[in-house]
Amino acid sequence: MSPHFAEFIGTMLLVLLGNGVVANVLLNKTKGHNSGLIVIAFGWGIAVFVGVICSAVVSGAHLNPVVTIALAMTNKFAWQAAPFYIAAQMLGGMAGALLVWLIYRDHFQATPDADLKLASFCTGPAIRNPVSNLASEALATFVLVFAILCMAEPEHGLGAISALPVALLVVGLGVSLGGTTGYAMNPARDLSPRLMHAVLPIRGKRDSDWSYAYIPVLGPLIGSIGAALLYRFPV
Repeated sequence: MSPHFAEFIGTMLLVLLGNGVVANVLLNKTKGHNSGLIVIAFGWGIAVFVGVICSAVVSGAHLNPVVTIALAMTNKFAWQAAPFYIAAQMLGGMAGALLVWLIYRDHFQATPDADLKLASFCTGPAIRNPVSNLASEALATFVLVFAILCMAEPEHGLGAISALPVALLVVGLGVSLGGTTGYAMNPARDLSPRLMHAVLPIRGKRDSDWSYAYIPVLGPLIGSIGAALLYRFPV
């Protein structure tokens, strides 16, 4: 398996299981309907765990464009390889979102609330305030990426042994900082599924909230750059 295909598969599994738990909680007539944020946070932690263990040995399990950028900024990954990793991650996110829609298609049709259908693909703010929403995404991603940098191996990324700590980190971020914007922290987790929401023939869907879509991309980018700069800061 090539590193790029490993990133594709790992990100696909990440979004399949992560957005899958969101769909299970939000959509009508599912077994997990209305089971709440704790279930979503735990499900996302498991999603990260599976994605990492299935790709770490081959690609380093970045699974997130801003993680790739931060690793490159800290000389733990080659800049020239970054665009190919990011492309694989974005395509993997699209594939994972497609699989969630296929698996939960009956439940999408059984759910009249177009906002819940959108939320099963991508994040949105609990209270819409661009400044605080951007700050929330930046801070959550800063914590995620700084912790990952402290665990990452030079010139590679995360080893498979890091799967459990990163999974627990994502659970903690979900229950602590996920209440404001849904803690996207990853353009491949938010922008890629949002694109799929826009193109898929989902009955009764709304627009894909493009006026908000820049926040789950720009916020994580700012947070990851801040984490990389702090990590490199001489002490």
